[in-house]
Amino acid sequence: MVRDTFSAFHPLVNLLYFTAVIGFSMFFMHPVFLAVSLVNAVLYSVFLGGKKAVRTGLLYLLPMAFIAALLNPMFNHQGVTILTYLPNGNPLTFESVVYGIAAAAMLITVIAWFCCWSAVMTSDKFIYLFGRIIPALSLILSMALRFIPLFRKQIKIISNAQKCIGYDTGSSIWRKIKHSTKILSILVTWSLENAIETADSMKHRGYGLPGRTAFSIFRFEQRDKYAITYILACTVFVIVGTAAGAYHFRYFPSIRGQWTGSYTIAMFIVYLALCALPLTVNLKEAIIWKRIQSKI
Repeated sequence: MVRDTFSAFHPLVNLLYFTAVIGFSMFFMHPVFLAVSLVNAVLYSVFLGGKKAVRTGLLYLLPMAFIAALLNPMFNHQGVTILTYLPNGNPLTFESVVYGIAAAAMLITVIAWFCCWSAVMTSDKFIYLFGRIIPALSLILSMALRFIPLFRKQIKIISNAQKCIGYDTGSSIWRKIKHSTKILSILVTWSLENAIETADSMKHRGYGLPGRTAFSIFRFEQRDKYAITYILACTVFVIVGTAAGAYHFRYFPSIRGQWTGSYTIAMFIVYLALCALPLTVNLKEAIIWKRIQSKI
């Protein structure tokens, strides 16, 4: 995994950014907005995850998007441009096909942004932001967020240990089921022991006692002020533009929307600047690092 400069920003910056881009991605269906958000989400996800993110996208996201784009015209028959008729007699419209593609793009975009969220917004950042406001809920959420990766890592450790002592899955289905059941039993036992150890650790560290302080490595720096100002300015600009009617797009009954106009084009540019913030920060850091290396 490469070093991500944007992840080193203050947790509040990361939270505001992902709240803005995920919220806009869920509600904006304009093709330009969808394309901008999709491209930046996929690029940032690949930047964070590398080959693993590409493999996940090819194996899961693309088939999911294809199914979503295929199912929508089969059940949604709105639109005035009829392409053909399905075997059941319902029309297949151009508008429903385009809307299905847009909905699939939105689905991939939101999932990709949430993948970036899980990589950047770690449990310690979440506890830092919400630990004093809602301590119990923040603790539960942080433990839940680490639940799946922790269990996946432990399953791999148990499986490798079983193979080392000769308990392989074998070729028969019965042996695979028996071996999987044994791994699950070991995992449940480990999880119960780990829960007891976690509870004892929290008790001895004074969790829940009044006046208890918490160590934090996060510091609000000057760059964080600039980043928050930048994110809020872009977000407010896009929201105001939407409220003023500069953003409008519909798919039914016919495809109509705003593509030109000074404010509309400005919204596209500002939204691009907002979505590209992490990549821009990392690109700027890489350029500065290259200049430093060239001077050595």
